[in-house]
Amino acid sequence: MIPDTVMFSIDTFIRPHLLSLKPYSSARDEFEGEASVYLDANENNLGSLAGGTDYNRYPDPYQKEIKQKLSKLKGVRPEQIFIGNGSDEAIDLLIRLVCAPGQDEVLLLPPTYGMYEVSANIHNVGIQRVPLDERFQPVFDKIAEKQTEKTKILFLCSPNNPTGNILEPETVEKLIREFKGLVVVDEAYIDFTETPSWSTRLDEFPNLVVLQTLSKAWGMAGLRLGMAFASPEIISYLNKIKPPYNINAVTQELVSAALDKTAQLHDMLQVIVQERERLVQVFAELPLIQKVYPSDANFVLVQVPDANELYAYLLERGVVVRNRTTQPGCFNCLRITIGTPKENDHLLESLQVYSEQKSVV
Repeated sequence: MIPDTVMFSIDTFIRPHLLSLKPYSSARDEFEGEASVYLDANENNLGSLAGGTDYNRYPDPYQKEIKQKLSKLKGVRPEQIFIGNGSDEAIDLLIRLVCAPGQDEVLLLPPTYGMYEVSANIHNVGIQRVPLDERFQPVFDKIAEKQTEKTKILFLCSPNNPTGNILEPETVEKLIREFKGLVVVDEAYIDFTETPSWSTRLDEFPNLVVLQTLSKAWGMAGLRLGMAFASPEIISYLNKIKPPYNINAVTQELVSAALDKTAQLHDMLQVIVQERERLVQVFAELPLIQKVYPSDANFVLVQVPDANELYAYLLERGVVVRNRTTQPGCFNCLRITIGTPKENDHLLESLQVYSEQKSVV
């Protein structure tokens, strides 16, 4: 059961052998200044066959330039930021940090992002599940009933994947306040909504970890850069157990430049949100679509009479969507990403043709 009040110290949750772990000390850890000759890291001083600038040198292991820019953009301190190879790395490290294999558990609220379960399984960590309700919202009492002393992490996805909705802030706050363990709020799609990020409240909640990514709104899925925001204590432990050079030099270079383009980000977000509203409106008028779920993300979940059949039909017309019919609460549902206006036109045309064919039959 979740207690009425929680006094949280990350040190009491860390796997004991990690408390005294001495991390690998890289050459860039031991010397961070400027020199004319670097002979400390066994790099190839003749240069790089990949070209570019300094690609023969190891990258900054702590991505300081990016963290400075993110600090201003997100309103958090640099020491509250962990940068990973996608947010999937942060998920993996958090489980590794506090969950003993074959002993501890994580708590998931399906339908939700699949990597929480995959990472738990990789580390032989148990999984408890409390399905979201019919509105795809968490049920506090049922979650409270599931927690035991073995439950170390609660994963919340908001906006949720694959449903697209924001989890009700009142329930999320109650869970953060009263859950005895880490509460991880995954905000991969937060840029597509006006709802404030939980990262603005890190100083209130020492057990809170907020995940975000540059893969969605920023359009950098191929560069693989995700973020975890948390207390400096939690971040220091993540830095302690991560690989020394987990973000490559090319990604750091391109991401740093992209973070200066907030005006272009705003323009892209505006187009995506407008297209989302257009699709939702048309979907609601198509007899083929039985239900359109509210979305604060860059996709829309819809329910249709036969998801498998419609998925196959769209494939024939060159349109790939995500069939989520096997997910809890998502029977006969398709998850449709917001494309370009031209791509969305092709999708709508295909749906209209399919709908007409079914009505004739």
